[in-house]
Amino acid sequence: MTIQVNGKQIDLPQSVNHISDLLNHYNLQSNQVIVELNQAIVDQKLHADTQIQNGDQVELVHFVGGG
Repeated sequence: MTIQVNGKQIDLPQSVNHISDLLNHYNLQSNQVIVELNQAIVDQKLHADTQIQNGDQVELVHFVGGG
């Protein structure tokens, strides 16, 4: 499957079918990232149930703490 992640075209393994799989693929935790799928923000509670499909556009915005 091929999707866009943060503006870059990415080929994903067949094991990546849901947003939670995508986050695991990038070693990201749901509570540290906001996911936008096709210009709509996906609630963190729905990451495991929301499927991604060929051609989808995903934006991953992760938080970095500091001070």
